[in-house]
Amino acid sequence: MAKDLIILAYSGGLDTSCILKWLIQKNYDVVCYMADIGQDENFGEAKKKALGIGAKDVIIEDLRSEFVTNYMLPAVQMGLVYESRYYLGTSLARPCISVGIVNAAKKLGAKYISHGATGKGNDQVRFELSVYSLWPDGKVIAPWRLPEFFNRFQGRSDLLEYAKKEQIPVSATPKAPWSTDENIMHISYESGVLEDPGAIPPKGIYKMTRDLQEADDYPTIIDITFEKGLPVTLNIPSGHEKSLIIRDPLKIVETLNKLGGQHGIGRIDIVENRFLGLKSRGLYETPAGTILHLAHLDLEAYALDREVLRLKKILQDKMSDFVYNGFWFSPEATYTRKCLELSQQSVTGEVTVQLFKGNVTISARKSPTSLYNKDLVSMDIAGGFSPEDSTGFININAIRLKEFSRYSNNTK
Repeated sequence: MAKDLIILAYSGGLDTSCILKWLIQKNYDVVCYMADIGQDENFGEAKKKALGIGAKDVIIEDLRSEFVTNYMLPAVQMGLVYESRYYLGTSLARPCISVGIVNAAKKLGAKYISHGATGKGNDQVRFELSVYSLWPDGKVIAPWRLPEFFNRFQGRSDLLEYAKKEQIPVSATPKAPWSTDENIMHISYESGVLEDPGAIPPKGIYKMTRDLQEADDYPTIIDITFEKGLPVTLNIPSGHEKSLIIRDPLKIVETLNKLGGQHGIGRIDIVENRFLGLKSRGLYETPAGTILHLAHLDLEAYALDREVLRLKKILQDKMSDFVYNGFWFSPEATYTRKCLELSQQSVTGEVTVQLFKGNVTISARKSPTSLYNKDLVSMDIAGGFSPEDSTGFININAIRLKEFSRYSNNTK
């Protein structure tokens, strides 16, 4: 009798390696799926390990360009920042990975998709909502939510004992006392010693960015060009000559990660609100994302109509929630994304940015589509503006304030 096929989102770590073995023991054929989205991973070793455990096959897919072009940079264009601080590096990766694993499941005729996300976190929601949006008839097996699994494996010590019994290779390197999630956009750190919001993070925890004490002692000046809100060119001048011009989206992000990392840019330590209702403490470092977001924010203020800018702020906050909560492929997110893209028609231009000691400083900006009118705003040129008009403007706006003051004084 043929076995049902499962595609397992595999990382090569302890959890998914034990899940792989457990699924095989439950009489499934298992194909492991690994997406390369820029994480520091030895994919060859992970593949060898999975096949040694008993995987039927291992699929390794390079999704770095896909992730940058279709998820990260559109998030910059839309201005997505969850709770005003988090640039959604992990949240944006999940729909990208889901597309890859669903395509693999359909191609191979799999009956199930499985993952190693825990029952308390956001990733289980993001991953499964994306899978069901892309594959309505698909089914997901989430071992960490099955009593048969979580009653047997209470924690890492139980997994290690199981790994030893089943001869599953375990890294000889001691596990860091926190968990990480890494891709080309960011690295996140949470759990373990970081679960106490009052605890200062251990020294040396960050991988992408330097401590400010070790950051470069000289600034880096760069020019970033946007077209309709999307970053399209990175210029790194040398004196008065353009020494390096980068247009490939992946190379732009890789270069900004390197430059931002050298200057200690993009670190945050926050408590955030998970979709399930829990609060969690997380550390994030997002060098390229931070630089691009701040440059884009400056260009928007320069090029967008005031009321469009304010309306966009409402929509981008809603879209940030949709992405964080796992609704990238939902009808409401699709609608909101189109509205946000429409707002970017005039956000074209170049922003000059200085990177130095953790700071992203905007030095200048120019745009052929800007609404900025130098003559109109000048203190030396009338520019068609009559100062007398301001008197009526002030008087009209003062009516409400005067009436409120009279009412307040009469009720005291």
